[in-house]
Amino acid sequence: MGVQTGFEMPLSEALETQRAIRRLKPDPIDDALILRLIGLALKAPTGSNSQNWEFIVVKDPKVKKGIARLYRQAWQLYARIPRKLTRPNPSRQRIQEAVQWQVDHFEETPVIVVACLKGLRLPFPHIFAASYFGSIFPAVQNLLLAARAANLGAVLVTIPLWNLFSLRRLLGLPRQVTPCALIPLGWPRGRYGPTTRRAVREVVSFDRFGNRPA
Repeated sequence: MGVQTGFEMPLSEALETQRAIRRLKPDPIDDALILRLIGLALKAPTGSNSQNWEFIVVKDPKVKKGIARLYRQAWQLYARIPRKLTRPNPSRQRIQEAVQWQVDHFEETPVIVVACLKGLRLPFPHIFAASYFGSIFPAVQNLLLAARAANLGAVLVTIPLWNLFSLRRLLGLPRQVTPCALIPLGWPRGRYGPTTRRAVREVVSFDRFGNRPA
């Protein structure tokens, strides 16, 4: 697929068929395509137009193995909670199995994009954290939609961020650059398709919580 082609998908189709794709093939992805995806991600807005992003494109097997190790360490603890929740729910069980597959095969992911922000992150009050991460997640969503338009599988991952010191050391990040999300990219083993979501009227309130639309 050419870098300048493959992005003709209507936005509505990309939005309606985007889903978390965790099972990825190890097949390589052309660097030009990766840069094109990130270029589209950079079209997103940032606070005060600071454009304080940094994207680390991880392809080195040693670095991927190190990130996979961090992922597994945290998942061993985190997975105990979802296991208890998913036993009676087949849908949640399928998600759990997909995440476990990703954890087990994470170093086989052809490309891991680490989305970072430059600048000091103040831990409180809540508005500071919301404003800080609000400068990176629109770009991450752009990246996910661009990946969908290119028929690449992708998903937002945060669990490997649990040990920032080790992750920074793996990636050679200075202290003023904070990793905020990981986006594994690859050609999907499964398929995209329509997603099942709650009805709009179930999650929307007018003026005050609970005033649902008719």
